[in-house]
Amino acid sequence: MNKKVVLVIDDEDTMRDLIKRNLYKINVPVIVYEASTGEEGVEKYRKLMEKGTKPDLVIMDLNLTQWGVGKIDGVEATRQILSIDPEANIYGYTAWFATAWANKLLEAGAKDVIERTILPGDFRKMMESILTATDKKKEEGP
Repeated sequence: MNKKVVLVIDDEDTMRDLIKRNLYKINVPVIVYEASTGEEGVEKYRKLMEKGTKPDLVIMDLNLTQWGVGKIDGVEATRQILSIDPEANIYGYTAWFATAWANKLLEAGAKDVIERTILPGDFRKMMESILTATDKKKEEGP
């Protein structure tokens, strides 16, 4: 199985590290790229596409502006990534999961919003399932 490319966009270093550590424990080989702002995430997605390394999964935080560094939230970053690649596979991962804001992420085109309170083992199973489904989709074709 080829390595899956995952882009983690979160403004908290500890969350990116936690997500990365969990991704490296799943039964699917991954390469993880990181971005700490929505703007950086959009640009990183664009550069990966240009290099022919389309991310199989984007894990998107919702609140990317809380530390005053980024200017766009996860909703806008999702919109911008989908304007680059309408087939982008974006999942929200946020503490704001049960809010109108999280619903806006879904309306923008995210596949789902994952509760940040999910147990690590359940998170890993979910990531395996999502990344394995990308293989099945490629096999089936358009």
